[in-house]
Amino acid sequence: MNSRGDTVANLATALGLLDEAAAGGADLAVLPEYFDYLGTDEGALAAAEPIPGPLSEAIGARARKLGLWVLAGSLHARAADGRCSNASLLFDREGRIAARYDKLHLFDIGLAGQPSYRESATVGGGDQVVTAEIEGLRAGLSVCYDIRFPELYRLHMLAGARLLLVPAAFTRHTGLAHWELLLRARAVENQCFVIAAAQVGESIAGRACFGHSMIIDPWGQVLACQPKGVGVVAATLDLARQEALRAELPALANRRADIYRLETR
Repeated sequence: MNSRGDTVANLATALGLLDEAAAGGADLAVLPEYFDYLGTDEGALAAAEPIPGPLSEAIGARARKLGLWVLAGSLHARAADGRCSNASLLFDREGRIAARYDKLHLFDIGLAGQPSYRESATVGGGDQVVTAEIEGLRAGLSVCYDIRFPELYRLHMLAGARLLLVPAAFTRHTGLAHWELLLRARAVENQCFVIAAAQVGESIAGRACFGHSMIIDPWGQVLACQPKGVGVVAATLDLARQEALRAELPALANRRADIYRLETR
């Protein structure tokens, strides 16, 4: 998607893309980060809504109509402290919210010569690692900047995840250097499929997203990619091949769990 400052237009685009995905036979569709609104910080706070709210209910209704699992990549969810949460919502085929994940790692960076970002000025970070069951497959939920923190995805794998969902609004500058590299690394080291839906193009002047939505298999192979523009990326996940790979190259079983440990708190 190329979401901008018009939530009505952004929702219409998202619903149209879900229709297109369902028409192509999809079982699960993933929207990008902040599919609801990309613009100024002030506008983001104004666009934030409670969960459930009109926008999330519209996505749930479309999931129910299409009989489709939908990850509403992330949206601005109103919070009690006046800020908002970067909330990722998973809807089942009946349009019910099956899981909610609030982005853990907030994008506060300032690269030389590039626009600076301080997501924490308007967003409160989450405090829970979240996995969810999608018809017998466990999926690890994450958002954008999380991809730079491999320990999160290792926790997903240890919880039984076979899919890693990564809605994002990666900047063009960092995306050129690191987007595919990081996604493929998370896929290989956890022997998981990675499904990464991305924002593309400018939202406001001077701030552009990299795009390149892609689906990656546990060997690190890019199964499908949207190299430019707005559209739907689709692939069939070979779950039997994933099981065989984990048996043939048992890196996950060979971990020295007796000498190191990852914990959440």
